Amino acid sequence: MTGRDEEFRDYVTARLEPLRRTAYLLCRDWHTADDLVSITLSKLYRNWRRALGADNLDAYVRGMLTNAWLDERRRPWRRERSTDEVPDRADLAAGEPSVGEREMLLELLGRLAPRRRAVVVLRFYCDLSVEETAQILGVSTGTVKSQAARALETLRLLASHHSAAESGRQR
Repeated sequence: MTGRDEEFRDYVTARLEPLRRTAYLLCRDWHTADDLVSITLSKLYRNWRRALGADNLDAYVRGMLTNAWLDERRRPWRRERSTDEVPDRADLAAGEPSVGEREMLLELLGRLAPRRRAVVVLRFYCDLSVEETAQILGVSTGTVKSQAARALETLRLLASHHSAAESGRQR
């Protein structure tokens, strides 16, 4: 095995699960998430030397993943599918949302337009700056700010409707 291959293997070993979770948040389907990660890693392997020159390798790879997802969304055979599956991770640390809250959040995230969902995932799940998110998505920082604000407003509105519907069912 070459030094290049070892570097790549070490990177992938350390980042595979976070990449899968990010992909899942974008597409809401574990099988599609695995496909997206596979596509991203194969492109990353082909461009490994160039990727190593990036200021922030993780941000570069998340950008590749996000672009792979956006490309897949444009394919005519891909349509958004909802799922009743809960993410594989069941270990809840103190202060983390319950399974029900996670399900609700995933459902609400799935109702956002793809670009807005990408902004929310990159900004708030991946904890990227406005500038990093703008660079990954190829848009201005103002667009990221406005898309994030609109997405959060939509999520709040959807969450309040969801809560009202839930309390109506419990009566």
